[in-house]
Amino acid sequence: MLIRRRHRLKLSEQERDMMRAACRFNARLLDEVRPHVKEGTTTAELDTIIYEYTLEHGHIPACLDYPGEHSPYPKSCCTSVNDVICHGIPCDDALMPGDIVNVDLTTIVDGWHGDQSETFLIGEVSDQARNVTQCAFDSLHLAIDAISPGCAISEIGSAIVAEAKKYEFGVVEKYVGHGIGQRFHQLPNIPHVPSREAKRQRLEPGVCFTIEPMINVGTPHSKLDHQDGWTVRTADGELSAQFEHTLLMTEDGPEIMTLTEQGPQKGHQF
Repeated sequence: MLIRRRHRLKLSEQERDMMRAACRFNARLLDEVRPHVKEGTTTAELDTIIYEYTLEHGHIPACLDYPGEHSPYPKSCCTSVNDVICHGIPCDDALMPGDIVNVDLTTIVDGWHGDQSETFLIGEVSDQARNVTQCAFDSLHLAIDAISPGCAISEIGSAIVAEAKKYEFGVVEKYVGHGIGQRFHQLPNIPHVPSREAKRQRLEPGVCFTIEPMINVGTPHSKLDHQDGWTVRTADGELSAQFEHTLLMTEDGPEIMTLTEQGPQKGHQF
């Protein structure tokens, strides 16, 4: 979904610090749930951990009751398993060996949003599952490396597409990164493929945004589950993986605001 509402994009120094605090908590939350993302755990149990930890610290899970086209989102996080690209709803299905699952968290801390996601490998996985996860992870970091103050937003999509082509994987076009701050989703849109509009738009210092490439083993096309109104799957049933960070473009370059202490860092091999 493309974001079209206008909102002030450039943050003051004080506002940047508020965003840093929100993102620090969100990263800590992902590390809190990390040991539980394993074989036998249900995604509903992961959601309960996230919900309770967030409330215990006085914050708000941004996904819970987030308005949708047909109904509010019913859970505190998104858990997207195997062929689910994004917005998978936690349920009572247990994670199984060979699964890959993306856990997507957003927290509101004192009115500011921290947003990130990570794909986890459950037990022994196929080479294809490992490769699509590696591609999504490397694509995110290559996109971060490609940007600088005042650069065209299209640099992000160019870096992601170039990496996906090495594997002959598809890059999802329909769902994009976004500006973030006191609103969960705001301008600028951050497409993960180059576009004419993205070539015209610039990432100026003070802008907060997410990069969140969704990489499919097969076609980049998707299909929405009209029964729940949220779950997005690959059109061909092939695997999909995603990683996401919230970033601040500073005067010196991009600052990754959602780095975890325990998660994979740039250069990690899955």
